Amino acid sequence: MIPELGTDVETMPKLQGFEFWSRTLGGARHVVAPMVDQSELAWRLLSRRHGAQLCYTPMLHAQVFVRDANYRKENLYCEVCPEDRPLIVQFCANDPEVFVQAALLAQDYCDAIDLNLGCPQMIAKRGHYGAFLQEEWDLLQRMILLAHEKLSVPVTCKIRVFPEIDKTVRYAQMLEKAGCQLLTVHGRTKEQKGPLSGTASWEHIKAVRKAVAIPVFANGNIQCLRDVERCIQDTGVQGVMSAEGNLHNPALFEGRSPAVWELAEEYLDIVRQHPCPLSYVRAHLFKLWHHTLQVHQQLREELAKVKTLEGIATVSQELKLRCQEDISRQKEGEKPLGGLPFFHWICQPYFRPGPREGSKENGGARSKRALEEEEGSTDVLSKNKQKKQLRNPHKTFDPSLKPKYAKCDQCGNPKGNRCVFNLCRGCCKKRAFKETADCPGHGLLFKTKFEKSLAWKGAQPRLQEPQQAGPGEPGSFPEVMGSALA
Repeated sequence: MIPELGTDVETMPKLQGFEFWSRTLGGARHVVAPMVDQSELAWRLLSRRHGAQLCYTPMLHAQVFVRDANYRKENLYCEVCPEDRPLIVQFCANDPEVFVQAALLAQDYCDAIDLNLGCPQMIAKRGHYGAFLQEEWDLLQRMILLAHEKLSVPVTCKIRVFPEIDKTVRYAQMLEKAGCQLLTVHGRTKEQKGPLSGTASWEHIKAVRKAVAIPVFANGNIQCLRDVERCIQDTGVQGVMSAEGNLHNPALFEGRSPAVWELAEEYLDIVRQHPCPLSYVRAHLFKLWHHTLQVHQQLREELAKVKTLEGIATVSQELKLRCQEDISRQKEGEKPLGGLPFFHWICQPYFRPGPREGSKENGGARSKRALEEEEGSTDVLSKNKQKKQLRNPHKTFDPSLKPKYAKCDQCGNPKGNRCVFNLCRGCCKKRAFKETADCPGHGLLFKTKFEKSLAWKGAQPRLQEPQQAGPGEPGSFPEVMGSALA
């Protein structure tokens, strides 16, 4: 049942700002970021065992959360887990009422509701949410104001910065004024993503922290515990959030870099107690074993293919055995390959490669597609294309080898090889309908069906007109009425 927006919840006055951070969140400094399909319950519990003091759920779609009971059950209502607190539920939304309806359904299962204003991906652009709302200040004010008024828990926000520090500061102050009680600032712009991520600006974060009177978390450039401590010292924030660093080393906040199999086995044990989709587990194992899979690449394909949790555990065990063999063959004084800080079997940071150096000579940053198409090489293919190539080794993404198709005379799309009009199916359908014609190549039979309908109508016997009965004759109105009344 969806709560009514017109009714206020009778509860104790909710804590705000620094009081909320210190009492409800326990003064959390080490925070696990909201990560789509990656910050699920099992991963949150693993991270909490290794130093995380606050976790966020994956980003949830407010509209789907309101209308779909199964979505609510799978993502939040699945089970009560007291050790998974404090917890902040994050939503993406672009409608004040929908956002608040979703938040009302979630507020009893968490300590705060977060509005995602930081997602820079194309899906967020198409759905009109995340970082693509950062110019719509009136809408954001209404969303935060309504949530602050109606919810029994605080509302928080996670944002990305603008290129200009002063605009970023004004943006943060606007959210604070609207009712935001805690602000997470990712020090990158919405254009900084993928191979163009670059370095997050702690200067922007520092300026925001000085300008607002609510707690601020920093996000960006966090790969180890030293980074956490340095960020807090340099920016003055209350806490530091980690995403990529946490995925590659869940013990980051402990200041440890354990053997990969130690955390992989612990995570799989938690998943057995708190099941989640196999795709989540596989993705986590790919992150944890990232550097080892560069060495033992044949097991990468095995990990991609297995269909069960125990199958994934078997591949992970085989990776552990391979690592132990590597350790036994290790020579004294040998250094890690590839410039890594540790040997590949140790949990360690992953530094995302940037665009190739040649991009500067070609007038700055290039698109992801341009990077992929360069030389047709596999080392710059997207992850999805690499997966397709694993399934089909003969598949190529070289544009010069793609088959050439004859184009439709009207729209330029590939035309049907047997189309009588030399058009694509869409254009052919419009023309065949307009001219009542057939195109066997596209399976369009407008003329044939029309002729069949005419023939069928011509073959039907004509119905005789009913004759009106004269007065007093059988079937006349007075006689029928008389018999009915008799």
